Amino acid sequence: MKLMYKKPAVAWTEALPIGNGRLGAMVFGGIEKEHLQINEDTLWSGSPKESNNKEAKALLPKLRQLISEEKYEEADQLSKKMMGPYTQSFMPFGDIYFRFHHGNLGRNYVRELDLQSAVSRVSYCVGNAAYKREYFSSFPDQALVMRFECSKPGLLNFTASFSSSLQAEVFNDDTDLVLTGYAPKHVEPSYVMADDPVVFEEEGGMNFEGRLSVKHDGGNVKWKNGQLIVEGASKATLFFTAATSFNGFDLSPVKDGRDPSLYSKEDMKKVKEKSYEELLQNHLKDYQHLFGRTSLTLFSEEDHSSLPTDQRIEQFGAKDKQLVALLFQYGRYLLIASSRKGSQPANLQGIWNDQVRPPWSSNFTLNINAEMNYWPAEVCHLAECHLPLLEFIEDLAVNGANTAETNYGMRGWVAHHNSDIWRQSSPVGNYGDGDPIWVMWQMGGAWLAQHLWEHYAFNRDKTFLQEKAYPIMRDAALFCLDWLVKDKNGYYQTSPSSSPEHKFKLPNGKLAAISSSATMDLAIIYDLFTNCIDAIEELKLIDDIKVDLETVLDHLQPYQIGKYGQLQEWIQDWEDEDVHHRHVSHLFGVYPGRQLTENRQSEFWEAAKASLNRRGDGGTGWSLAWKINLWARLRDGNRAHQFIANKLQLVREDDYNYHKGGVYPNLFGAHPPFQIDGNFGFTSGVAEMLLQSHEGFIHLLPALPEEWLEGKVTGLRARGGFTIDMEWERGELKTASVRADHSGQCQMKVGSGKVKVQSEASIVENDKGLLLFQTEAGKSFTISLESTSYVSRI
Repeated sequence: MKLMYKKPAVAWTEALPIGNGRLGAMVFGGIEKEHLQINEDTLWSGSPKESNNKEAKALLPKLRQLISEEKYEEADQLSKKMMGPYTQSFMPFGDIYFRFHHGNLGRNYVRELDLQSAVSRVSYCVGNAAYKREYFSSFPDQALVMRFECSKPGLLNFTASFSSSLQAEVFNDDTDLVLTGYAPKHVEPSYVMADDPVVFEEEGGMNFEGRLSVKHDGGNVKWKNGQLIVEGASKATLFFTAATSFNGFDLSPVKDGRDPSLYSKEDMKKVKEKSYEELLQNHLKDYQHLFGRTSLTLFSEEDHSSLPTDQRIEQFGAKDKQLVALLFQYGRYLLIASSRKGSQPANLQGIWNDQVRPPWSSNFTLNINAEMNYWPAEVCHLAECHLPLLEFIEDLAVNGANTAETNYGMRGWVAHHNSDIWRQSSPVGNYGDGDPIWVMWQMGGAWLAQHLWEHYAFNRDKTFLQEKAYPIMRDAALFCLDWLVKDKNGYYQTSPSSSPEHKFKLPNGKLAAISSSATMDLAIIYDLFTNCIDAIEELKLIDDIKVDLETVLDHLQPYQIGKYGQLQEWIQDWEDEDVHHRHVSHLFGVYPGRQLTENRQSEFWEAAKASLNRRGDGGTGWSLAWKINLWARLRDGNRAHQFIANKLQLVREDDYNYHKGGVYPNLFGAHPPFQIDGNFGFTSGVAEMLLQSHEGFIHLLPALPEEWLEGKVTGLRARGGFTIDMEWERGELKTASVRADHSGQCQMKVGSGKVKVQSEASIVENDKGLLLFQTEAGKSFTISLESTSYVSRI
C-alpha cells in the first residue's frame, strides 16, 4: 500500500498528495531543494454575486417553440441569451520551499506515500549521514506536520521560505513565518480568451494567512529576511497552519469575512503544545479508523512492489494485480484526504491545484464529475466523507430555488453545469459566450439529489431522510414537474434538453446541441421521482406530490432503440458528433441509476451494451472510469477489466491526447490534464465488479474478470446497511461474511452451489433464485459454497 519512487518529483503530477480535507500539499521530495505546494479548500476567487438571468424566463417559450418546429440551430443561438456569468476558480494558497545545506548529491534515495498511514516520506544519505523526512496533514490537529531528522548530530541545516502566486507578502511574527495576502476578485476560466483574465483588488478578494513554525532538537533557529533558518540541529518538527476569510457561501469574504489570522494563530498555538509523537498518533488514530475499514487483495504469483510506481505502470499496468489494488485504495485515500467533516466537497482536483487559472476552474462540474467524486463514498465504507457533498447540495438548493423562479418561473430548485464555493446555480457562459452543449443543461440539481437518497439507502438513517434528504429531493422533483411539458402524444418531455457536451448531426450535416428529451434527462428524472416515491413510502408520509410523480412516470417519454441497436441518445435517431465521445450520458439508467437491469427493461439494458461498444475502448481518464462501472453493471467483468488496463496507462505531464486518458506517475487520474474524478470512478468501478446491491438484493462477485482468479475483500458496503467480507478461489466464491446494521431481511444472490450457513441465521430460497436471510442488528453470519460449478462473472 505504498507509492514509491527512486528520484524526486520534477513535474507537479509526480509529486505526492497529502490532505486533511481542508489543508492539502503536494510533496516534491527534492534532496537539496524541497518544495511543498499548498492548498486550503476555501481559498477561491470572487465572492457571492447575482448570477441569475432575468431575461431567461421570457425567452423560454420562444426557445421551446423553435424546438417544437425542429429549428435546432436557431434554438442553440437563442439559448445563449439565457446564460449567466462564469463560476469562480479554486486558488493555489502558496508554496513552502526548503533549502538543505548539504548539496544535491544524495544516494539511497527513496520517496514514498504510505496509504496505510497517510504519511509521505523521503529518505537518502549524504556521505555517512542518513536523512529522513515525514509529512502528514492532520485532521484532528488541523495542521500540516513535517518532521526532519539526521542520523549525525548537528548536521541538520536548512532554510525555509514562502512564496505565492497571489497578491501576498511574507514577514516574521515572533516565532512564526507568516504568509498573508488576498485572492483575485475575478478569474476567467482557463478556456476563455481574455486580455485581463485575473483581476486583483485589495478590497475585492478573499484574504488568507498561513503560518510556519518549528520545534528543534539541538542547534538554533533564527528568522531573517522572511526566512526561517535552522542550524546545527539533529531533528526538527515544522508546523503549517492556514485560514481564509471565507465565512459562508452567501457572505462576502471581505465585508463579512472572518479574520484568518485569529484562526491560523489559534491552530498554531494548539499544535505546538503537542509532541511530534502525539501529533502522529492523533493523525493515525483518526485516519486509520476510516481507511482500515476496507481492504482488497488480488493474489498473484508475481510481486513488483520493489519497483518504482511509475515503472510498474509502464511495464505491467493491469497485469500487476497489486497495482490495481493500490489504485483502488488510492481512491479511498484521496477521498479521505480531500473530503472531511466541515470541509468543502472535493472539486475537480480534490484539494490540490497549483495554478491561478486551473483547468476548468477546478470547480464543481455537475454533469458528471462532482458526482463521480463521491461514487465510492458509500460502497467503500466512507459515508462520513460523503457529508461535505450533501451539505453542499443543501446550500446549492437555496440558490437553486432563486434560479428556478428567476430564470424559469418554476417551483423547487435547479442547478446547471458548473458551481463553485459561492454555490452558483445558474447557467454559466458569460451571457452568450458559452456553448449551449455544456451550458444549457438543467439536470444538475436532480442528479445531485441522488446522493441524498444513496446516503440513506446504504445507512437507513430515517432522521436524515426525513429532516435533510427528502425535503431537498422533493424540491428538486418539483422543479422537474414544472419543467416537463406534455407533447401531442401525451408523453412528458423536457425542453430544452441536451446530452452533456455531445452534439448531434442534423440531416444537413450541421451540428446542434439543443433539442427535447435527451435520454439522460429521462433517466435522471426517472431516478429522482422513483427515489422520492420510495422515500415517501419509507417515511409513511401522506404527500400529494406522490400522485403527480407516479402519473408522470407512467407517461414519461419512453426510451428508444436506434438503427445500430443502440440506446438512442436523443429524441431522434441522429448521428453522433463523435461516435467515440467521452460522455456516455444516455447510459445513466444503467449506472449510476438503477432503472435498466438484466431483469428490468432488459431490451434497453442490451441496447446500452450496444451503445457502450459503439463508444469504443478509448476515452479520457474519468470516461474510462465510468465505463468500468457500466461494464460492471452489465455483468461483463472481462470488459470492465479491459478498461482497467486502459486506465493503467502512464501519461506524462505534456500529454493532452483526449482519447488516451490514464494515470500520471503519481497515480493521479489524467483527463488529461489532471482530474481527480478518474481516481474516484476507478475505485467505485472495482467495488461494483465485486459487489452490487442496486436491484434490492446483494449480488456477490457479479462481474469478476478471469484475471482475478483468487482474492479477498473486506469492508464493502451494500444498500440496506450491510458490511461484506468475501474470499474467492478459482474465480468462484469461497466464503462471505455479512454484518447487518439493522434487524430484518437480507436478500442475496450467491451463485448456483449449495449454500452452507456457518452461524445462526434462518435461510429460505425464493422463486427468483435469491436467498433470504433473517438478520439481527449488530450480528454477522457467514456463508460458503460447499460444492459449485459457479463462475461468478456469469
